[in-house]
Amino acid sequence: MNQTQEKAGDISVSEVMNSEVLAAEADWPLDKLADFLVDNSISGAPVTTADGELVGVVSMTDIVRQNRVTGSNQGSETTHDVYLFELERHMSREEIKTFHTQYESPVQVRDIMTPMIFEVSEDTRVQDVAETMLKGNIHRVFVTRNKKLTGIVTTLDMMRIIRNI
Repeated sequence: MNQTQEKAGDISVSEVMNSEVLAAEADWPLDKLADFLVDNSISGAPVTTADGELVGVVSMTDIVRQNRVTGSNQGSETTHDVYLFELERHMSREEIKTFHTQYESPVQVRDIMTPMIFEVSEDTRVQDVAETMLKGNIHRVFVTRNKKLTGIVTTLDMMRIIRNI
């Protein structure tokens, strides 16, 4: 084992995890999830129930995948298209642009999240976390104590470790 591996092997998750974890709730509609991720400049988050139970993980990729699936029905007219067509018969495009409709997606976070959770304890070595992230092809692992979420380790956290070695 070389010196770099020895240094990394001595680091535990508790030394690198972020204990201020932002979580999405399973019953949020997708528009609220998208706003949450963008407003907090994060690409994904753990998903919890209203009482704080960790039930999955969701990311921007899940939103894009969902929009791609639902967006593939472009040939069919939606209710929105019918109303828009009717408005265009009676109003100019400039007048129509002044209307603002608030659309709340019927799809909820629980419908698109990944229910598989990669969790580790606070004393797990970061080398083991890296192995888990590589094998699982994932960008974040959750740190738990007694089944409660206490932290998160992301690929950026792992890059900071590498930079500092």
